[in-house]
Amino acid sequence: MPTIYLSPSTQEYNLFYDGQDSEEAVMNQIADAMEPYLTASGIGYVRNTPDMTAASSIRASNAGNFDVHLALHSNAAPEQLSGRIRGSDVYYYPYSDRSRRLADIIAANLKAIYPLPDRVNARPTTSIGEVTRTRAPAVLVELAYHDNPEDAAWIRGNIGLIARDLVLSLTEYFGIPFVEPAPISTGTVEVGSGNLNIRSKPSLQAAVIGRAPDGAQLSIVGEWDGWYVVRYQGLEGYVRSEYVVRNYAG
Repeated sequence: MPTIYLSPSTQEYNLFYDGQDSEEAVMNQIADAMEPYLTASGIGYVRNTPDMTAASSIRASNAGNFDVHLALHSNAAPEQLSGRIRGSDVYYYPYSDRSRRLADIIAANLKAIYPLPDRVNARPTTSIGEVTRTRAPAVLVELAYHDNPEDAAWIRGNIGLIARDLVLSLTEYFGIPFVEPAPISTGTVEVGSGNLNIRSKPSLQAAVIGRAPDGAQLSIVGEWDGWYVVRYQGLEGYVRSEYVVRNYAG
């Protein structure tokens, strides 16, 4: 299953136009809201922490084996234009086809939820470290301008919607189903004999990445079209739901 490095802004000194929030705090709220969607859709993640910097986030990302590095930010206009610019920019590395593809997907989906879709753009960069210096294909999203009252209100009022939209884009990029979050439950494998195949995608043609024996207990973190997204012994993948008896509390 895919794994991402999730890197919300560490810029606590970048305040919203009214001084009531910081870029760091609000981007971490969005990252928090992404976690249930990531889990349900079978995407593993590691996050930076607010005491880190962009440089240490890059080092932590490069120390792992991630499929995507996703940085979350809000923007601010130059001082002479403060509060007068709106829009969303998705930055990608122009020499990486995967970075460009992810940026295009994120931008296309943001157009569906941002109030001025014509101001959402995927933009190449060779100067932003979190895009150019990561081993994993990277994208940095400037969701909107926190120094603009309308943009700031849009971010604050749509934390969950933005989080959902970003994970939807990731599932599209990885070619896996988007699964709405639900309470995590347990299930018991019932195959009579032998093992239940755990697959990388919800398809009988997908690679088998693990097996669970009859009677094994699984954590069910999502459900889609006759498949469960499960965790078993540190592994996360898809199993056919007819071979798992869900255990309901009470």
